[in-house]
Amino acid sequence: MTVADVLTAALGAVALGAGLLVVTTRHVVRAGLWLVVALGAIAGLFLVLTAELVAWVQVLVYVGAVVVLLLFAVMLTRAPIGASADLDRVRWPGALVGAGAGAGLAALLIDAFRWTRVEMPEPGTAQRLGEALFRTWVLPFELVSVLLLAALIGAIVVSRPDIGARAAGRRRG
Repeated sequence: MTVADVLTAALGAVALGAGLLVVTTRHVVRAGLWLVVALGAIAGLFLVLTAELVAWVQVLVYVGAVVVLLLFAVMLTRAPIGASADLDRVRWPGALVGAGAGAGLAALLIDAFRWTRVEMPEPGTAQRLGEALFRTWVLPFELVSVLLLAALIGAIVVSRPDIGARAAGRRRG
């Protein structure tokens, strides 16, 4: 067993544990912080696989932008941060559906690939990734950025009741 194998197993366990804590914690802010840990562990997995560019993109885009946007949206909308009695439900139906979906996907993958070897494409470089991103995927990339900006503006408008009151007052007056 090599050092890379040990690091992969350790980072995978950290990512799996943090992912479970994201969906089982009752506090939204703590769930966001556990999401940072899970995404950081996945970035570490990319580093072990010698995909440094993808690891840094993971850190910058997901940890640096998406999680911060999630935490700001929670804070701006004044959503309940702690546990809420009216939102607690019985967990076993969701666990049953999740386990069934996981078992179905595992059976599908085992049936599809059996013990065949899959040929891997040649490793990519940062230059090839940049060419693909800015030639073929530039429009979806920009659309996602506009969508995130609209979501942030919407969260600000929803969280500030004085903006809607001023607009309604101008219409009456």
